[in-house]
Amino acid sequence: MNQVLLIDDDVELVGMFREYLEQEGFRVSCAHDGEAGARAALSGSSAIAVLDVMMPHMNGLETLRRIRARSHMPVLMLTGRGDDTDRILGLELGADDYVTKPCTPRELTARIRAILRRTNAPRGDGDGVTINVGKLSMQPAQRRASWDGAALELTSTEFNLLEVLARNAGRPVSKNDLSEQGLGRPMARFDRNIDVHLSSLRHKLGTLADGRSCLQTVYRLGYQLIRD
Repeated sequence: MNQVLLIDDDVELVGMFREYLEQEGFRVSCAHDGEAGARAALSGSSAIAVLDVMMPHMNGLETLRRIRARSHMPVLMLTGRGDDTDRILGLELGADDYVTKPCTPRELTARIRAILRRTNAPRGDGDGVTINVGKLSMQPAQRRASWDGAALELTSTEFNLLEVLARNAGRPVSKNDLSEQGLGRPMARFDRNIDVHLSSLRHKLGTLADGRSCLQTVYRLGYQLIRD
């Protein structure tokens, strides 16, 4: 699928993004308020939603809550420069990534492609097997994960990051490697994306026999999934 859903009340900006995306081979649909955007996202016709935070009546964060209550489709947030609180809250609510406005259509398109490339990446023969790390089980080809037999409800980015950690279980993985392999882009300066996503994963994953989290921070090296 290459259908992109743009949810933003700025009609002129949406028109500019739409024209550029269509020139790049995407099919584009638009919604100009949160209510209509949530309905369009939950219809299942789009591969990814691009969602602005600042909208009247129902803002982007509430729209994201409604989407995440019923869908794990990738969501790319548009945030104002310096809106760190909204940016972090959006990630905590399940956004896959964010772009700071003002941004160019080229940058937006690159972020969309990075997310879809990771979400829809073709799997090789070796990816048909199950990855088992302690009580964690992952089937990358089916994009399914479970802990002690119970299904894990993960966003596309959380799944990507957990897969990277599972394939490197017992070894620390740097934040930049996680960003490049999980988000499809190098980590920007002062970027807290990885920290927020992994904090969410800690809450979703179970603990080790001694009560510790299976996902540990390794000082100056990154993050490590503990083998147990």
